[in-house]
Amino acid sequence: MPHPLPVIAITVGDPAGVGPEIILKAIARPEVRAVCRPLVVGSAAILHEVAERLHLPAATEIDDIPLMRTDITPGQPSPAGGRAAVLAVQRAVALVQRGEAGAIATAPLNKAAMVSAGFHYPGHTELLAELAGVKDYTMMLAAGKLRVVHTSTHVSLAEAIRRVTAPRIGTVIRIAHETLIRMGIPRPRIAVAGLNPHAGEGGLFGSEEIDHITPAIATARAQGFDVSGPWPGDTIFHRCARGDFDVVVAQYHDQGHIAVKQAGFEHGVNITAGLPFFRVSVDHGTAFDIAWQGRASDQSMTEAILLAAELAAKTSP
Repeated sequence: MPHPLPVIAITVGDPAGVGPEIILKAIARPEVRAVCRPLVVGSAAILHEVAERLHLPAATEIDDIPLMRTDITPGQPSPAGGRAAVLAVQRAVALVQRGEAGAIATAPLNKAAMVSAGFHYPGHTELLAELAGVKDYTMMLAAGKLRVVHTSTHVSLAEAIRRVTAPRIGTVIRIAHETLIRMGIPRPRIAVAGLNPHAGEGGLFGSEEIDHITPAIATARAQGFDVSGPWPGDTIFHRCARGDFDVVVAQYHDQGHIAVKQAGFEHGVNITAGLPFFRVSVDHGTAFDIAWQGRASDQSMTEAILLAAELAAKTSP
């Protein structure tokens, strides 16, 4: 008897953005239907309206998040949209925790709308970590062979530099290693990027590599991790993309994000590493300027659902 397809809980994100459109497009694809049962978590009324407006196939399985249509204006952030996005994430996490879904795929939410609704999180990652009850986590971006994890993400550059510490880098190395093993890579090869130009050039351009990054790498090696660096940030991402490494530890948000978005802007995905379940997301925002217009590409959403299904199948009993 064939193994049942995994259920993937797909959150709509901010309903005033491109989330409803890209989800409806993605779940209509035969390659998606072949590997999972898509369960869309969000407003059924919004999904039906977008489907009718854009002449898209309707979603067949919806876990409804009731929403007053009059509270939502396409392309405009609002407290109602922010609240709906957060409630969908909460519902999806409950589904995986109860074993009713195998993984989560998320469409983008809007941070300002979320905060205006009273949910003070920098983004999806921090919300998911709180719901899962974990303190050690990181964002992993992936495009093709290039995978990137981050020492810090949604903080100022000045704060990001302060967060380049040996304990934090060691934690990120461990999370990356454990996540890649769960993804089916038996001995992950981890490269650590430097913070400063030329990875500090022996202290000439900064001391963070000497004081924090190199000690973290040495400790991780002693613990048995296959890790190297610090490597110059202007070359290491290219080397990972060609297959020399399985993941790069970036030291701050833009160092890692720019590399991944250059490698694959439309098909890149975001994995929250460190959670007890898999969550995969698109690697773009709500794109309010083209919301509900039929112009949004669903490529990243499709890639996110396909990867979520693959990971759910690997971890199912």
